[in-house]
Amino acid sequence: MFGLFKKNPTKELEKQHKRLMEEAVAVQRSGDLRAYAEKISEAEKLMDKIVELNKK
Repeated sequence: MFGLFKKNPTKELEKQHKRLMEEAVAVQRSGDLRAYAEKISEAEKLMDKIVELNKK
C-alpha cells in the first residue's frame, strides 16, 4: 500500500540514459569524437546502474 506512490528509480535513470545518448549522437555529428566518447562512457555507467537496480 505504501509502495503505491513510490517512484520507480530506474525510469529516471533510463530518461537520463536516453538524453545522454541523444547528446552523444549530436556531438558525434558535430565532429568532436573525444566528447562523444565521454558521453558514451557516461551512458554506459548509467546503464550499468540501471541493470544493477533491475537485478534487485
